[in-house]
Amino acid sequence: MKKVLVVLTDGFADWEASYVTPELNKSGTGYYVQTIAIDKDPKTSMGGFTVLPDYSLQDYSVASDLAMVIIPGGTGWREEKNQVVKELVAECFKNDIPVAAICDATTFLGIHGFLDHHKHTGNSLPYLKESAPHYKGEENYIEKQSVSDGGLITANGSGAVEFSRDILRTLGVLEGDALHEWYEMFKKGFLSA
Repeated sequence: MKKVLVVLTDGFADWEASYVTPELNKSGTGYYVQTIAIDKDPKTSMGGFTVLPDYSLQDYSVASDLAMVIIPGGTGWREEKNQVVKELVAECFKNDIPVAAICDATTFLGIHGFLDHHKHTGNSLPYLKESAPHYKGEENYIEKQSVSDGGLITANGSGAVEFSRDILRTLGVLEGDALHEWYEMFKKGFLSA
């Protein structure tokens, strides 16, 4: 079984990974989901859910069983204390482990230069340029709900279903018609005849 880590901060956007994590945790996928944060103190989401992280950054090192890191957005990505997550992201890039970030987590990646050489999206190009003053990836910005480029998946704050679809495709959990049906169900609320 391979591990997928979801990064938590106080104020994390709980809905942004909620479509994909149950799919990853299903029996037979070969994956299981755990959480990581800067410390092991409980983290409270924007929706008021309190979660006790499985790992802190201090007690975790990237291992061969890590399949992906998912970084939800939220209100905590501008706080200085959370900037140490960049070390985990750098380790993932160094070891060819996919990273998936949505909403303000894409801005966090832009602040630290992780978007500069990959096709990506975010909440908007002007927002990204204003919020990440050292960002140099403008020529790689694509105005879409979710963009997958090699080992990087990015999405804007309203693209949680597309983001999840790209994660499921990247990890091979759903493919072809099954992935299309999953997407149609969650995007439209029903399957077309």
